[in-house]
Parts: sequence; C-alpha cells; structure tokens
Amino acid sequence: MPRILATVVGSYPIPDWLAANPTDQALTDAMRVVFHTQESAGIDLVCDGELYRFDVNHPETNGMIEYFVKPMAGVRTAMSFTELTDYRNQSGMGFRRRPPAVVEGPLGSGTLDLPGAAARARALAQRPLKFTLTGPHMLAKTVIDRHYGDLERLCHAIADVLAEQVAHIDADVVQVDEANLPGSPGEAGWAAECINKVLRAVKGKAAVHLCFGNYGGQSIQKGSWDRLLGYLNSLQCDHIVMENAHRPESELRVFRELDKRIGMGLGVVDIKSTEVETADTIARRIERAEEVIGEGRVRYIHPDCGFWMLKRSIADAKIRALVAGRDLFEGRYSAG
Repeated sequence: MPRILATVVGSYPIPDWLAANPTDQALTDAMRVVFHTQESAGIDLVCDGELYRFDVNHPETNGMIEYFVKPMAGVRTAMSFTELTDYRNQSGMGFRRRPPAVVEGPLGSGTLDLPGAAARARALAQRPLKFTLTGPHMLAKTVIDRHYGDLERLCHAIADVLAEQVAHIDADVVQVDEANLPGSPGEAGWAAECINKVLRAVKGKAAVHLCFGNYGGQSIQKGSWDRLLGYLNSLQCDHIVMENAHRPESELRVFRELDKRIGMGLGVVDIKSTEVETADTIARRIERAEEVIGEGRVRYIHPDCGFWMLKRSIADAKIRALVAGRDLFEGRYSAG
C-alpha cells in the first residue's frame, strides 16, 4: 500500500443519462460507473459520488441538505410565503432559494435510512469504501427552527439523529462534512460537541471534511484555518479532509499544531478551477506540505471538495492526476 492514500471528498458530476432517466436501476448503473472510474485510476479509498442522494429535482446544494432533513420526524416541507421571504433575507443563505424544511417538533430518524444507502454502495465497490454525510452544524444552519428555539439545541438534536444512523453504517471510513463552520468560527465550541456525538458512533474510521463552500465553483464562506485549530484538535476522528489547494499556501503552517493523533488529509486538487493539474503539480504540493507540516504527517490526499459542479471529463482527468501525482511524490520520497 502507498504511504499516502488517495481518495475523493464525495460528490461526482451527475451523468446526463441518469438525469434523463432517473430510475433505481439507472442509479445503480451510475454508481458502478463512479466506482469504476475511481478504481481504474488507482484511488485507494473510493466513494459512491454521493449519487445515493440523487433527485432529479434536487436544489443548488446537490442534495446535501434535503436528503437528510426531509425524511426526519418532526419536520415539514411546506412553507408559507412569509417563511420563504424571511429565509431569503437571512444572512448567509444567499446560495439557496428556499429552506429545506421547517422543524416544528422533536426530531427523530423518521424514514431516513443512511445504512441502506451505504449497503448499496458497499455491494458495488471493489476497494475500501468511504461513505459521506452532511454534519449537524451545516444542517442546523439551513433549516427553519420553530421548535427548539436555540441553534445549539437544534444542532444537538440533529446530531443525535445522525449518530443513531451512523452506528449502523458498514463502511471503512465515514466522513462528516461541515461546509458552513469555517465561516462561523465563533460557533466551533458547541459545533465540536455535536459532531463528536456522530463521530463516536462510527464503527470504522471517522473523518471530518471542512471547506469554505462549493456553490457553482465559488467559495461561500470567508475566513481562515487558524481560527478553527481548537475545533480541529477537539475532533474525535481518525483524520481530517481539508481544502488546501484553493487556499493560500501560508495557511499550511496552521497544521503544524494539529494534534498528532489526527491524520492530515491534504487538498491538492482545486475543484474551483477547470484546469487539470499535472502530476508534477500534485507532487510538489505534497512535498511542500510535508516540508511545512512535518514529514509523514500527510496521510491522505484528495480534491479540495466534491466534483459535482464540474464536467465529467474534467473530474475524471483530475482524479487521474491525483493518483499520478501521489505516485510521483512517493517515487521521489522512496529515492530519498
């Protein structure tokens, strides 16, 4: 096995033929294509492309919110005009036209079935499997709350639901995604308590992905990684999965202080650019990170975020470049 494992963050571009014929069999076939694309490129830890969330009517956020909250007990999806208007005027929600749900009672799993989605992926994957889900902080920030009356309480309730689901997931790695927190570092204390509830329930290895958003190839959140170091060091996970390629190289210094029990997942592919990186570019990014963070600290490399907004041809080329760059780096590393 390579010293540094190559993986993806999660999403993959929706194949046109799946959107045109969204049947259950077409979904299974599309997942086969996603796995084959990664496996043939040499990805060590594969993901289902998050196609399990696919809905031909999914909104701008690629199903990363609706799929999780709509099936939960205690929510409704019909909204009044006043609720829609208030939501659109809410700070930080400019990337959404409407809320995914209104919480109006105690939350429960309802008909949500993440273990079932993971089982479908497990049956199709030929390599170690990563299963991804959206974290409690992100979900709490996007819904309308008419029951808990407090964002922290709401986040804890969502975390309890997700933890119940995660405890039954069969995957080598379960990755929890939090794309809103980097823009709200003041909420990191209680957000860490909530996500750790979910991470403790993972049977395999637990991972956490953080980025500054990925809507139409643009960042949504503003901030810097140094404001989240305490949060990162409090995570009860095996490794983190970070956005680095699109960020200033100077930010790498922050990860010198990452708790050594937590593996570093380094973003080396910029998904906000359509330019395909060369293997040499990838290798140099790994080299630079190990120079700054410390030799042997990088355990995974991956794109900064998911591929859902790119064309398949570009995403596929970036996947191949990711592995080629890792292999080039490890050839240099072994020679030294």
